[in-house]
Amino acid sequence: MNNIPVTDNMILPDAPATHRNRQPILKWLSGYLSEPSTVLEIGSGTGQHAAYFAEHLPHVTWIPTEQAINLSGLEAWRQYSGCINIAQPQLLDVSQPWPNVHADHLFSANTVHIMPLETVKMLFLEAGRLLPSDGLFFLYGPFRYGGQYTSASNEAFDQQLKQRASHQGIRDIEQLAIWAESASLTLTADHPMPTNNQLLVFRCIP
Repeated sequence: MNNIPVTDNMILPDAPATHRNRQPILKWLSGYLSEPSTVLEIGSGTGQHAAYFAEHLPHVTWIPTEQAINLSGLEAWRQYSGCINIAQPQLLDVSQPWPNVHADHLFSANTVHIMPLETVKMLFLEAGRLLPSDGLFFLYGPFRYGGQYTSASNEAFDQQLKQRASHQGIRDIEQLAIWAESASLTLTADHPMPTNNQLLVFRCIP
């Protein structure tokens, strides 16, 4: 994590990976989010995705969320972007009761490999509860297929995650699909992305 000094009173948190993945993600989001809608982002991190997507999708209202320690960074990016379609950042801990907000779709990037498995399961249950019929849940990150890594670099990354914390690790897409189905969500698309990541798209079908 880096910082970008803007003024004496504003320092923006910077996650270098967002500079690499935001355009490829936007390419797909632009196709799915062609109509005015509201997107709740789970685990917004620095807030850079929210600022970038809101700028390029002016018809979409973006609601960034994070745990308390990161909210100031989200607000800094919201103010710096000047985008009126970024809502006030919301406090959200996936393992705790969610805020009562309306959203047509959900988005989350690089989160499920750092959450405990029970929290990942809760993420899908809450997504199914919150989303309207035909609402979409976009989930970006690295995944395994049939217990196999998609690359040697992902395998090495998985080992790094597990060394950092025993509850972390790259998740199996088959398990995610099972939890999704139990929450009335169906995996409808799996888009390959740069650097051995994927963009999964789940649709709510009550």
